[in-house]
Amino acid sequence: MTRISSLLLIASLTVGAAQHSFVTTMLQRGDVAAARHTSPLACDSLASISLAHVTIASARVIAAGTFAPAGGGATAPYRGLPAFCRVVATVRPTPESEIAIEVWAPAANWNGKFAAVGNGAFSGSIPTAAMASVLARGYAVASTNTGHNGGSAHFALESRDKVVDFGWRAVHEMTVVGKALVTAFYGNAPAHAYWDGCSAGGRQALMEAQRFPMDFDGIIAGSPGLDWTGRASQAVRVAQALEPHADARLGAAARTLLHGAVVSACDALDGVRDGLIDDPRRCNFDPGILECRDAARADCLTTAQVATARLIYSPMLNRTTGRQVPGLSRGSELGWTDLGWTASARATGLDQFRYIVMRDSAWTIDRFRADVDVARAESDDEHTLNAMDPSLRPFFDRGGKLIQYHGWSDPQIAPASSVQYYESVLAVLGSGIDATYRLFMVPGMGHCGGGEGPSVFDMMAALERWVERQQPPDQILASHVSAGAVDRTRPLCPYPRRAVYRGTGSIDDAASFECRAP
Repeated sequence: MTRISSLLLIASLTVGAAQHSFVTTMLQRGDVAAARHTSPLACDSLASISLAHVTIASARVIAAGTFAPAGGGATAPYRGLPAFCRVVATVRPTPESEIAIEVWAPAANWNGKFAAVGNGAFSGSIPTAAMASVLARGYAVASTNTGHNGGSAHFALESRDKVVDFGWRAVHEMTVVGKALVTAFYGNAPAHAYWDGCSAGGRQALMEAQRFPMDFDGIIAGSPGLDWTGRASQAVRVAQALEPHADARLGAAARTLLHGAVVSACDALDGVRDGLIDDPRRCNFDPGILECRDAARADCLTTAQVATARLIYSPMLNRTTGRQVPGLSRGSELGWTDLGWTASARATGLDQFRYIVMRDSAWTIDRFRADVDVARAESDDEHTLNAMDPSLRPFFDRGGKLIQYHGWSDPQIAPASSVQYYESVLAVLGSGIDATYRLFMVPGMGHCGGGEGPSVFDMMAALERWVERQQPPDQILASHVSAGAVDRTRPLCPYPRRAVYRGTGSIDDAASFECRAP
């Protein structure tokens, strides 16, 4: 797929009797040149802006604490929000594109910066709760529905353009238009631009760094689904093995038994027993030790269940490229389901093959052929959804900073895929990437958060310090919360460094650990 290397966007607007000349030039890969007005625009005046391929449906001020999501839903994330200008628009860069975006800009006390937030799975909705959390920090924030409505990939049957919109174009278009609207509203271009996304949003993060290095100064890629087709293949492979064989499934009790045995065997490999597996790659636990020696019992696994556990842990080979697609890590068992990977991973995988790879709405999991379909999915993708290009030099050369994080106990996206990507970038660009790119692997954390390990942290604050004060994140404090109270803290260390117990002090106190090289 040919990359968009530049976009020239000239916007002119007429507001009532008073005319404002607004010219914002989007240079290489969508960068916004610093623009100035004699005065900022009123929120409702933004509805009159004329932008190429953009239809603005509404622009109005939302009073403090009054926002309510469309269709109802929880209102708690919005109660403390300040007043803000809300712009609702649609972008149509191709005849078949219909990319919904929203831009929220604080009515007062803007921090001078722009941020964008990502989506999940095949989500075709705007993540307003995520926007709210960023707006509350003083940011002007934007997001998109990725070019379709609903949570299915059925849109792929409509046109290839919609797949491209979902894969990368919607996020870039939203960023370009969002910056232009923010510049018009405040009369100043944002001083810095940041991306924050997890899961599919982490995939979007890496795609932005790879394709559009001018869009953001700092990027957070959480638990990224960067190997989109590989994850789909893994989830489908496991489901295919389990759907017709109920006796091979691992129910909740079996998963709890297996997890306990894994932790017992591998917890102390890092020198401290804290209920966490520091690096599952060092854990060689074989579920065969739990195999029932006679009749099935509650304290053992059947032969078929042992085979299932080994299957879920195991990598899968792309026979064309020779690349291994990782399985889930030891320690992730509590997040598994009766059919293996999470329901979201399974549904996303089914949609990937049904609508995008096979383009057959009647395709079923039993028709999956791992020996050929893994390679076919990756080859057909042409880097449209997969964000595995290690050539990040343009992003780094312009000063961009990238923080990637992933929970070692993620049951939805294989954490080893993040390590695999980091090491591919290291192989291409060399050891100097530490100045611009840091990966944090989080022991005991599930998908984008939760789990038995400390999983509450502030990546945005760390990224701001790195971009704006040139203070790289040598460690990031993480907390574990139970019943509303912090009961453990731990430093997260830039890979391949890890948190090592000093030998004294509480194992629940981050001060008792230091980051060391392996």
